[in-house]
Amino acid sequence: MAENTYSYYPGCSLHGTGKAYDLSARAVCRHLGIELRELQDWNCCGATSAHALDSWAAIALPGRNAAIAERAGLDVAVPCAACYSRQKTCEKALQEDQQARERLEKEMSFSYTGRARFKHLLEIIVKDYGLERLREKLTAPLTGVRAVGYYGCLLVRPPDVVGFDDPEDPRTLDDVILASGAELANWYAKTDCCGGSLALVRPDVCGQMVARILQQAKEAGADCIVVACPLCHSNLETRQPMASKLLRTDFEIPVLYFTEMLGLAMGLPPKRLGLNTHLISPRKILRRKPQAVGAAATVGGPAQRGPERQEEVAGEEEADG
Repeated sequence: MAENTYSYYPGCSLHGTGKAYDLSARAVCRHLGIELRELQDWNCCGATSAHALDSWAAIALPGRNAAIAERAGLDVAVPCAACYSRQKTCEKALQEDQQARERLEKEMSFSYTGRARFKHLLEIIVKDYGLERLREKLTAPLTGVRAVGYYGCLLVRPPDVVGFDDPEDPRTLDDVILASGAELANWYAKTDCCGGSLALVRPDVCGQMVARILQQAKEAGADCIVVACPLCHSNLETRQPMASKLLRTDFEIPVLYFTEMLGLAMGLPPKRLGLNTHLISPRKILRRKPQAVGAAATVGGPAQRGPERQEEVAGEEEADG
């Protein structure tokens, strides 16, 4: 396997609502010299409902991706925690369940060797690439930004399936925040579930779960929440108005992908990282930070652009290229 070369499985979200994650992941990896080769003809992994409806579909859907990865012969970078969970569950079945492996090999016309392992992008950057090498690339530290790392419930659980970090007190995302130059705030919600699987069927319960997480972030004095999953990002960002009503407080906490935070600390243009697409703009925290004033200029999304800002923002984005 070529060093620093991986197959890339973006999953459905990164081609849609999580586009900023895809943009920032590709930009950061390019800056680090990590080559991402998107898997040809990949398919949905089945998250989040397949495993609740059809046990074989829950294996077969990620199993087809595993077959494609085997033919490519490279470890696979997976940015989405939900996709990562499904692919690692399938990987475990291929390794330990002979009956499932033989059925998959027959249906997908491949022979499983285990040479192509699925890894979360956070794991690749922190463990494969290494924190020491990463720090050398972070030349625009986010001094003054206070952040909390949110892992959610799938990224490091269950440990016998994923196992790249402590399931109760994980540190990889925390290490990335510290490497970026930001201040890491202590809090107790880093592995709480945000209710992503309930977003459509029980939005009331989902809203309560998000509200508790946001309240803890606010109590920790966080300027932003840093995530490694597009579903968590969507939930924590879009449900802040609901959470504000539930707890009778004002939540407007920017939610950043860890790749966006790294990209800013690398000095990459915010628009290249997708920061202009956020519903809750990080401009208001970056513009007042000593080391991040330049980064704030072109950050912001349509939700924050009033009529008086249209001409100004257009000029900012044109300057950003």
